[in-house]
Amino acid sequence: MQRRKEWAEIVYKIFEINNDYRKKVVDFIKNSWGSDVIVSRGKAHFVEHLDGFIVVENEKIIGMATYMIEDQQLEVISLDSFKEGKGIGTALIEKIMEVAKKKVCHRVWLITTNDNTQAMRFYQKRGFHMAALHRNAVTESRRIKPEIPLYGFDNIPILDEVEFEKRI
Repeated sequence: MQRRKEWAEIVYKIFEINNDYRKKVVDFIKNSWGSDVIVSRGKAHFVEHLDGFIVVENEKIIGMATYMIEDQQLEVISLDSFKEGKGIGTALIEKIMEVAKKKVCHRVWLITTNDNTQAMRFYQKRGFHMAALHRNAVTESRRIKPEIPLYGFDNIPILDEVEFEKRI
């Protein structure tokens, strides 16, 4: 017997991050990540300078993605959804892929940490491939951002960066 999933209609809006939302975005990242700096591959990214999208429901941010483009490659710096399983993360990735195509990028890539198995599943389901494992890279990242915890999801030690990519 096949079960049918019942989905309530989801009503939210996606906006490009602009100066009107910038302070909310910075506050959102500080609350979610412990700082307004995000580190990937040894590089500090200051949220106030990043492009991206926010998802708003009833005037409240329920999701956000930030990115930067360099050398025709779009790096997803952050992706957050506070309502899991509602298509918010997928909608944000789709918006990012639209930007990458419009800007003629040949690659979309991102970093997650070894403890974030939920993110690894999410990206693989959306066509991203593991491109590299950067062993002990988080040790270097902690020199830039000491707020990075030693342990993450499921009490797994946060040690490595896992690089995912999707070629365009």
